[in-house]
Amino acid sequence: MPVTGQRVVRRALGRRLTRLRVATGKSRREVAEAKLGISEPTLHRIETGKVPVTVANVRALCWLYGVDESITDALSDLALGTSQEEWWDANPVIPDWFKLYVGLEASARRICTYEGEVVPGELQTEQYARAVYSGEQAVEAEAADRHVKLRMQRQSALMARDPRPRLVTVLGEGVLCRQVGGPEVLAGQIERLREVAEQDNVDVLVLPWTAGAHAAMAGAFRIMDFEDPEDPDVVYLESHLGALYLEEAAEVEEYRRIFELICAAAVPIADYR
Repeated sequence: MPVTGQRVVRRALGRRLTRLRVATGKSRREVAEAKLGISEPTLHRIETGKVPVTVANVRALCWLYGVDESITDALSDLALGTSQEEWWDANPVIPDWFKLYVGLEASARRICTYEGEVVPGELQTEQYARAVYSGEQAVEAEAADRHVKLRMQRQSALMARDPRPRLVTVLGEGVLCRQVGGPEVLAGQIERLREVAEQDNVDVLVLPWTAGAHAAMAGAFRIMDFEDPEDPDVVYLESHLGALYLEEAAEVEEYRRIFELICAAAVPIADYR
């Protein structure tokens, strides 16, 4: 599956360049001292996917690392994608910390989600989304409209992907009881969940109250799996002011273990009454 979105491309390129540097035994300081015109702070930003990367810098680094021409050409092509904007990159409504998530979402082959409070954004109806944002009581009157429009745009982009990503969502039963927007809006949202769950790439499960204590009581999380083995799977944890991205294999595997446990205790939404 192609990597899309400049932030995802930056992340992928930075990871590859880091591996090449480490393989040569060079530190960032030693690279900076090689007089390539790349300072140590700039190299750090390149390797961590924080900035666009020029083809000239990629070729200079590949030369220093003794990389063959075919790999140099491939990494140079990636460099071109580090400054190409996707629809979310220029959108002022999306905070920078969430733009990385949208970029990752755009290339994930599978997204596993646990939510105990709210229906995930990619499955919300417009009315439900509007009620969620109105609950935040934003200072700007138009803020809810902008966020809802963005959420619907994000949904369309995700569902239009080819091949379609695998979506597995576990909802705490409280999500289906909390009357976000009132009884009619909630009923419409539940019907939407049942319809979406009929698609062959989507599973919606409900973790009932009767499950009692469960493995995910610490809160909501997402696991994103990627086709490219060079791009590690990610656990995404969100707060009101930012997000945490976990990429270490042990961290991802622990969340995968937790997700398997709650899936075993949950029931398909088609069987939920």
